Amino acid sequence: MPDLQMDEAGFLLDGQPFRFLSGGLHYFRVHPDQWQDRLRKARLMGLNTVETYVPWNLHQPRPDHFVMDGGLDLPRFLDLAAAEGLHVLLRPGPYICAEWEGGGIPSWLLAEPDIRLRSRDPRFLAAVDDYFTRLLTPLRPYLASRGGPVLAVQVENEYGAYGDDTAYLEHIADSLRACGVDVPLFTCDQPVDLERGALPGVLATANFGSRAAHHLTALRAQRPEGPLMATEFWIGWFDRWGAHHVVRDPDHAARELDELLATGASVNFYMFHGGTNFGFTNGANDKHTYRPTVTSYDYDAPLDEAGDPTAKFTAFRDIIAKYAPVPSEPVPAPAPKLSVPAVELTDSAELLPSADVLTARVDSRRPLTMEELEQDFGFVLYETVLPLQGPTLLEVEHVRDRAQVFVDGQPVGVLERENHEHALALTAPRAGAALSILVENQGRVNYGQGIHDRKGLLGKVLLDGVEPTAWTNCPLPLTTLEDIPFTATATTPVGPTFHRGTFEVAGPADTFLHLDGWTKGNAWVNGFPLGRFWSRGPQRSLYVPAPVLRAGTNEIVVLELHAGPRTRTVDFRDVPDLGPTEE
Repeated sequence: MPDLQMDEAGFLLDGQPFRFLSGGLHYFRVHPDQWQDRLRKARLMGLNTVETYVPWNLHQPRPDHFVMDGGLDLPRFLDLAAAEGLHVLLRPGPYICAEWEGGGIPSWLLAEPDIRLRSRDPRFLAAVDDYFTRLLTPLRPYLASRGGPVLAVQVENEYGAYGDDTAYLEHIADSLRACGVDVPLFTCDQPVDLERGALPGVLATANFGSRAAHHLTALRAQRPEGPLMATEFWIGWFDRWGAHHVVRDPDHAARELDELLATGASVNFYMFHGGTNFGFTNGANDKHTYRPTVTSYDYDAPLDEAGDPTAKFTAFRDIIAKYAPVPSEPVPAPAPKLSVPAVELTDSAELLPSADVLTARVDSRRPLTMEELEQDFGFVLYETVLPLQGPTLLEVEHVRDRAQVFVDGQPVGVLERENHEHALALTAPRAGAALSILVENQGRVNYGQGIHDRKGLLGKVLLDGVEPTAWTNCPLPLTTLEDIPFTATATTPVGPTFHRGTFEVAGPADTFLHLDGWTKGNAWVNGFPLGRFWSRGPQRSLYVPAPVLRAGTNEIVVLELHAGPRTRTVDFRDVPDLGPTEE
């Protein structure tokens, strides 16, 4: 059984000096049929370890429901890592950041109006203890102490950037130990937060992307003895809607890696392979302005979003070879890609009239939040009536995150959290006209105090200064599309509409969905949620994993929230478009 220990200088594995050469690979961002391929490529780059977060919000979508199968079959992922001869660094949270929806914390906790996340709030700690029990009990055989691949487990995540309550961290560590975690524990923080986020008796590690010697010196000042490790060595970055696609020069990143390894420190690349924020799972940042993250989590990593080696793969492997043995096998070739141009979407169904077949309406005296509706992702459709004919001012205290407004089904405007918009002037064509507000959760904030990020219409909603007291709430998580009433249509409706088409392929292969001329929405292939698209960019294509496709006829559904092209066609191409990079 592998035995990871630490002395005053570094790590020892089974009594021999050991260095982590690790890379981030999030199983929940990769189709499970592709896990083995990505893990094999990690080994071929010279890595001896992979690191993964664990998304609490996916594994425990409701307090009484825990999931660990299919794309969340973490034991299978760990088995595949072990089969490749890879160790594992496990980062179970409860908070993971990761540019992931809510930092991985379940939204149902936010149904408590005054709960304080990542604190000693008894409600939060009870939920964490329950989560760890459900997660870690079946994972005990995968700990190195029992012959498994998991060498070490993280306590919380970058807590020093959030708080300084050592007693809270001690509770998290004690909870892990109570669930049978008997391998070494570690914390990780950015260098400026090391003192606040460290825990006595637990290995402290640092996160940074450059100036390795400088940051490791800061770590050594905090911990005069023990291993030096960069748990997140940032070799790329994530993208947000409305900005450029972020890239980092491979040669520069390789030089920084060389500097780090020359110190004798251990490293975990963040990321080795980024993957995709499929469906509605992207997070957001809010540093006075809300900024949602895009669907792609390519991260400019050694493996791109489709799992193909990039220039960084070769550059990093060459650097690693200076310090450790690297497999002699050649760099894997890119996987086959397919193209299917001009797929027609012949069937349509307007969202607002379809709401009653997609959900059950909930009546209330005020708009209910998503959390009150026990809804994690997607949209909520709110409806009330306009009491008077003529000009009306709609005021919303908090839009979370993007509200499309309709009067008698006709679009009249949009309110965006990102633009700090709260009011809209509209005109009621008659007394009793229907006011409909379709609100999109664009991703819960994943960093800082903003993780207390409830969704929908929050606070007061006023019509000419008066609060309506009769609302219907229609939760639209869109977890299934089976009940959408599609019909063949020759014209393109105005407003939120589902569009459906079919296409033929000879056999499955990776491809990229391009939506030229479309505005904003979501896409599914054979029921698999590819993610969000938005013409504002930078991302202009969506990755379609080969296992999603099948030989013969395949189905595509596009939800367009505004206006699609007259031709209502999409293209599947053999190359992605993640947008322009900043010069």
